[in-house]
Amino acid sequence: MAITLTPSAAARVRNFIASRGSGVGLRLGVRKTGCSGYAYVVDYAEEVAADDRVFESEGVKVVVDPVALPLVDGTEVDFVRHGLSEVFRFRNPNVSGECGCGESFSV
Repeated sequence: MAITLTPSAAARVRNFIASRGSGVGLRLGVRKTGCSGYAYVVDYAEEVAADDRVFESEGVKVVVDPVALPLVDGTEVDFVRHGLSEVFRFRNPNVSGECGCGESFSV
């Protein structure tokens, strides 16, 4: 089991944490929503709960709760800029389909 960050995503997370002055890493989760079933939830990890799984990639901790882990296991998180748009992108090997707008996925 692993969650990885590209160098671009890791740099973005490090910069965000440094600018806010707190946080232990990136928290990656999912929530039920959208036309395909799940959407990614990305937030700062302020702490690590006893049942969280912690991965380290590119020098950044990625924290995942046990409910989300089977849905995101093996995911690579990237950060891309295209024109004025900046966004995290997910390469998740568990995804069997995505909605047309790219906001939700199914497994």
